[in-house]
Parts: sequence; structure tokens; C-alpha cells
Amino acid sequence: MNPRADLAHLIHDLESEITRQVSDALREDVGAGDLTANLIAANAKAQAAVITRNDGVVAGREWFSRVFSQLDPDAEIFWHVHDGDRVSAGQPLCELSGAARALLTGERTALNFLQTLSAIATQTATFVAAVQGTKARIVDTRKTLPGLRVASKYAVRAGGGFNHRMGLYDGILIKENHIAAAGGITAAVRAALDSLKHENAAETMLQVEVETLKQLDEALQAGARLILLDNFDLAQLREAVLVTAGRAELEASGGVNLENVRAIAQAGVDRISIGALTKDIRALDLSMRFKLHSIH
Repeated sequence: MNPRADLAHLIHDLESEITRQVSDALREDVGAGDLTANLIAANAKAQAAVITRNDGVVAGREWFSRVFSQLDPDAEIFWHVHDGDRVSAGQPLCELSGAARALLTGERTALNFLQTLSAIATQTATFVAAVQGTKARIVDTRKTLPGLRVASKYAVRAGGGFNHRMGLYDGILIKENHIAAAGGITAAVRAALDSLKHENAAETMLQVEVETLKQLDEALQAGARLILLDNFDLAQLREAVLVTAGRAELEASGGVNLENVRAIAQAGVDRISIGALTKDIRALDLSMRFKLHSIH
């Protein structure tokens, strides 16, 4: 599936979640009504255009559009770009027309979605470009804004990255405290494997975190097939790849930044998970300009 088709498929699957997120955001901002927009005549129409003041990668079209369709079902939006497209400062992203009140009321909420999700896509695309030519995939984490998990992970995909588990409910990640509580890596992995021995759990992700090469060996012996190497240095990563010899998929995590991500990828790991994709972002600077002469 090509990237654009993949994103369209995701949007279809996220239909109800997008509606919920947009409804919650509008409720938060509008409350009982937009006191300022209500100064405009109820039958007034308007046009507007959105431009970006920064270079970046677009994500969040459907969230943006849904804001206005909820406020004005007759609103029309013409997009010049698709999610996943690279854009340059000064480039127009879309044009809108509809009820003036609706466009004014929805402006900030719609831009908040678009600028935040585009920031995540842009950040992800930067890391993806940094490891180009290696086999490593850039993967997100659960370090997302509360309530925007689904949207944030969609934006990672728009930037060319991959998703880790969505939440605690759709994957097992055995970490240090789980290992301690279970009585060791072997016991924890075996308990997890036993819990997945039924048809509905056949595709559930099972990953174990290790902090040393000794723990890596134990995880491999226990049958782990997806292993997170927590804060391994480059020499340890290379050794881990040699020791594993393809018996499990290896994910590097901890202390990853743009200065070291390529070296980590070149160590031979399969995945690199980065909290900064969704946590340490700078929103795209977007502007929604109204054509005031078209308001009657």
C-alpha cells in the first residue's frame, strides 16, 4: 500500500475517534457559545485561506475539516496539499468558505489540530530522513498529549514513522518493574507467552525490555522475539545485534536525538523508538486569513 492510500485507510478506521476528539475540543473552546462571533450577522458568509509560515510536513487535514463541518455542514474546504506532503513557508494549504460565524468560531480549534499534528509529522520526517539507507524504522511511544493519542500516532505515520502499541490494552511490554514483580525475565516472558495462547491474542505484541547483554541473552533463551534495548551505548548495540543474530527484532530506546540516531541505526537495530516525536515538538506556524470583503 502506498503512503497516501495507507493514510486514507487509517482515516477511515479513525472516523469515530476523530469526531470525538473534535467534539471535545470544540466543547472546550466554545462552551455555551462564541460571544465574539455572535456579533456577526447570522446569515453572513465568509471566505478564508490557511498558509504556513514554516517549512514542514502536513498532517491533520481531517481533524481540521471536521471542526468546520461540525459547526457548518455546508462549509466547503479546498485543499492544496495532502497529509504527508512537504510544504514551504508561505505556501497556501487550503481555502474555506461558509458561514462567517462558523469560520470564526472554528479557526483556533482547527488550527490547533493542524499545527500540532503537522509538527509531529515534521519531527518524525526529520528522524526518518536521518536514518535513510539503513534498515532501522523510526517508532513512536506513548508520550503523547492526553486525549490526542490516536491523532498523534496518525501524525507519526504521516511523517513516515511507525507506531508502537496504541496503549496498555493492545500490547505487552515487560519492563524493569514487571520483571522484578514476576521474579525475573524468564518468568515474566513465559507468563506473557502463556497469556497469549488463545486465538484472539495471536497478533498481540509481546516485547521485553533489557538493560544489559546478560539480560538480552536471558530474554532470547526465554523465547522473546521483540526486545527493547534500554540505553545501550553504540558498542553494546553492535554486540547485541551480533549476539541476537536475527533470532529477535531489536529496538533501541533511550537518549535518542538527531545527533546520534544515524549511528544507532547503523549499529544494525531494527527499530528506534523516540519519545521526542510526539513530546518535544514545535508547532507549525499557521495563519488563517479571512477575506473580509466577502462577509456580507
